[in-house]
Amino acid sequence: MQSRMWRWKCSRMLILWVCASLWSVLATTAFAFQAVVQRSALGPQAQQVLVLIAQGGPFPFEKDGTVFGNRERMLPSSKRGYYREYTVVTPGVGHRGARRIVCGGMRLQQPDACYYTDDHYASFRLIVD
Repeated sequence: MQSRMWRWKCSRMLILWVCASLWSVLATTAFAFQAVVQRSALGPQAQQVLVLIAQGGPFPFEKDGTVFGNRERMLPSSKRGYYREYTVVTPGVGHRGARRIVCGGMRLQQPDACYYTDDHYASFRLIVD
């Protein structure tokens, strides 16, 4: 009876260790599997926002260029102030809509990386050339 109980405890500990190890690996490599979108595949409104970012504006919305807090933790973690958000106009919508470009970097006109979301921060795709 003790042998069976000991094996059960060891099996349970092994399962917990494997799960913890897998979680650690997934947490540290989550951004390696990030979705991407080609810049040329973005719509004209998003491409125009990228042009405005490179020019330093002017932007159509007051909130454009403000700090994006990354509270959803969907983007690689960075210090506060690293990410800025910009509105991608949605034709036919009378408000800012759900589409955004979020750029990271300390050089606002030459960001390290920009991400596109069309679902108001529920998912992001890295913009690549």
